[in-house]
Amino acid sequence: MEIIPDACISLPNPFQQISPPSPRIPIRGKTIPCSIPHPLALPLFTFSTLSTLYTLSTPFPPPSSLSEECGVFGISTIHNDVARLTYFGLFALQHRGQEAAGIAVSDGRTMQMHKGVGLVSQVFDETLMQDMKGDYAIGHTRYSTTGSSHLRNAQPFQLETRHGPIALAHNGNLVNAAELRETLFARGVPLTSSSDSEVMAVMLAGAPGDTMMDRIAYCMVQWVGAYSLVILTRDGVYAARDPWGLRPLTVGAMPEWGHAVASETGALETIGCTAVREVKPGEIVALHKAALIVRQALQPKKQLALCTFEHVYFSRPDSLWDGKVVHNVRVRLGERLVAEAPVEADLVIPVPDSSIPAAIGYARASGIPFEMGLIKNRYIGRTFIQPSQEMRERGVYMKFNPVPTVLEGKRVVVIDDSIVRGTTSRRLVNMLRDAGAAEVHMRITCPPITHPCFMGVDMPTHEELIAHNMSPAETCEFIGADSLHYLSLEGMMEAIDSPTGYCNACFTGVYPFPVGEGVGKEVLEMAI
Repeated sequence: MEIIPDACISLPNPFQQISPPSPRIPIRGKTIPCSIPHPLALPLFTFSTLSTLYTLSTPFPPPSSLSEECGVFGISTIHNDVARLTYFGLFALQHRGQEAAGIAVSDGRTMQMHKGVGLVSQVFDETLMQDMKGDYAIGHTRYSTTGSSHLRNAQPFQLETRHGPIALAHNGNLVNAAELRETLFARGVPLTSSSDSEVMAVMLAGAPGDTMMDRIAYCMVQWVGAYSLVILTRDGVYAARDPWGLRPLTVGAMPEWGHAVASETGALETIGCTAVREVKPGEIVALHKAALIVRQALQPKKQLALCTFEHVYFSRPDSLWDGKVVHNVRVRLGERLVAEAPVEADLVIPVPDSSIPAAIGYARASGIPFEMGLIKNRYIGRTFIQPSQEMRERGVYMKFNPVPTVLEGKRVVVIDDSIVRGTTSRRLVNMLRDAGAAEVHMRITCPPITHPCFMGVDMPTHEELIAHNMSPAETCEFIGADSLHYLSLEGMMEAIDSPTGYCNACFTGVYPFPVGEGVGKEVLEMAI
């Protein structure tokens, strides 16, 4: 790689402020040559005080249970096979959504996209991978939070604009999407889907500004809610995060040259990428081959609102969220449950997979042996992700099988991450009793979910949330357990080791911003 000293900067930390010119960049004790930044970076670096340049050389009915959000991925590199890398990144994010998947690729001249309904492995095949060549790509794996489960709502959304083609993929939910949509309609702008992500893409296509960063920053002022975005242009990839920091988004450095961004660090590691840091709340990051451009488009809110459920349930246990390893947090959640609700029992078993670390923590702190009393069918998706209640009900029995020789005659502590409607827990308790369990004690690693989420998690209404309508004692009777304890809010936050800066609206009803009536998954579907 050609070294041009005048175009290089010295960065002891990849994201610190620009220091005097230097021909090489030290990263983690290694000295790596850097090259000229992308031409689009120069005006931002020269003229914008908000931007900082860093160069590195490297038709179902709506569901009524807690469900995944979405997963986003973006990459900029000289590797011509970016579609394949994006595929593997999305594969690592498959747990975040199983309804649809899509990838958009640009080679610097043209953009192509493919998306479909189903798992990542069902939407893409080898022939498609061979045809999608380029240096830049974004991808999305979807669970619908705004907009129903139709192909028209699959992402990314690709548009032709006066500035060239763009594609956008979004994890989150705008609480003012309906108002923004009506504004577009009033201007005569047609829309083809019921997704707030299309609203964001169309707004971005018509936004004023000399650069894409200017246009993203302009739109971010108008977007209220949760969003972690990846945006593809003809010659670059951009990432942006809402000022509350609700949804996760992390930037990483490729092993040789280039950068990637993903909803979880595990997706970066899958393609050999080293996580650098999270995109800050209110920040835009541009990935232009060797250059990273960072702009603080909106000031982070004084009271951040990171999603607690990333720790409790959503994220893979090997992921980093808010600088913490999710597995370690979940172990501590289990330990806190012992302190709050000890019980005499013979076994501790998890509801696989998200509750395994917490069950390890409970067993370790209580001295009760850990066992796998429930075996998960790895080829069945999470029951919460199934798009209809009928499919979820069948899925519980298809997904788990009890081990009678482990359970027979035993007093069992069952560790689970949450109880939403109570129907799944009821079936699990019955299943364990049928397998011979003498007692079933449920321990839940979060407080009762009493309010719906409007920030990108598909949750039921107040009427469908069992904890909104029943006390813990009534819920225990409903599910048929011998005892039930939810971890307290204080205990959960102590395990997370962050007393503030998180959104706990689903437990407390205190939202980080005003949420109007009628906000929900199908709110935009009404207009179609």
